[in-house]
Amino acid sequence: MNPFLKPALVAFASVVLSAAQAASVTPGVTDREIVVGTISDLSGPIALLGVPVRDGMLMRFDEANAGGGVHGRRIRLVVEDSGYDPKRAVLAARKLVQRDQAFAFIADMGTPVVMASMPVIVDAGRLHLFPFSPHESTYLPLHPLKFQNFAPYQTYMEAATRHMVQAHDYRRSCLLYQDDDYGLEVMKGVEAALGKLGRPLVEKTSYKRGATDLSSQIARLRGADCDFVVLATVVRETVAAMSEARRIGWKADMLVTASGYSAQTHELGGAAVEGLYGVSVLPHPYAEGANRQLADWIQRYRTRFNADPNVWSVMGYTLADMFVRTAEAAGPQLTIDRFARTLEHMSFTRDYFGSPEYRFSPTDHLGNRYGRLAQIRNGKWELISDYLK
Repeated sequence: MNPFLKPALVAFASVVLSAAQAASVTPGVTDREIVVGTISDLSGPIALLGVPVRDGMLMRFDEANAGGGVHGRRIRLVVEDSGYDPKRAVLAARKLVQRDQAFAFIADMGTPVVMASMPVIVDAGRLHLFPFSPHESTYLPLHPLKFQNFAPYQTYMEAATRHMVQAHDYRRSCLLYQDDDYGLEVMKGVEAALGKLGRPLVEKTSYKRGATDLSSQIARLRGADCDFVVLATVVRETVAAMSEARRIGWKADMLVTASGYSAQTHELGGAAVEGLYGVSVLPHPYAEGANRQLADWIQRYRTRFNADPNVWSVMGYTLADMFVRTAEAAGPQLTIDRFARTLEHMSFTRDYFGSPEYRFSPTDHLGNRYGRLAQIRNGKWELISDYLK
């Protein structure tokens, strides 16, 4: 044997052995694959969001696998449908932990789902990454396994509400909210904003998750003579609320959280949602006016799924990309702790999607704190502000 080759072979064998040893004690990691789990809604009231998020993740992981995987390991995404039901989500989390041995959970969908399933995941020692629930408990108190990159409801709705009230001098602000952790977090942000401005929350009314008839709630808000209504709703409920308001001839301005910022909102709502304000995490990927890289991505998505992408497709793709890049940076000896400690030193710059910069540190597991305002104009969302602080 060539004497100069032997040390290199020994070093290579050592790396392979170390990687195999790490994989043997790391759930969901073998020498050939990394198992990633996600609990989404593919059949319930927010399936309009869950399906494109899943597809965006699949697209990015497929691209990584086509390029040889991450240090030779293919990423296998295992999707469980919760139907936006917390009880089903707990069962799904247990299945993914115990049977599928998921290395990490990424992009779990919906605050009620996340609040129920997160303890199961974290107690099992698995990574809980970037859930679609900007609840502060997804990153506070600081925990070695929990990371969030979506601005918290309280933070961005405080800034958005304060901006809107100051800009339009609303006198009678009100709130329509989903009766769960999601709605309550939004309420805290709205109340904080109005408190800083010395103005009252004139009226608030709730609805049960999945409701489609909001006529009594809209009648109550109109009866309170609200001139501004914050909507802690998702897509279908946003459309239902605005459609009912317009049906009875009520034209108060309305602002929806990022959960209602979607192309489906104007596609389903049509003229009824024209003028709606919303909080944007990143721009909607409209083909018209897209930069070259975005246009190419849109075409690849259309070819892959025979459908146009929306902002939720982009977010799913982006989250999967963050996972791939972090796993690559963590090196071939992949463990849960190594991945987490690597992510604590990662930063993701603004990209061709128009995403914000995401940055983590050992003392801060929240990657972004800010949102922008958008408005539906001529049937499309248009950004009307920079990031609000």
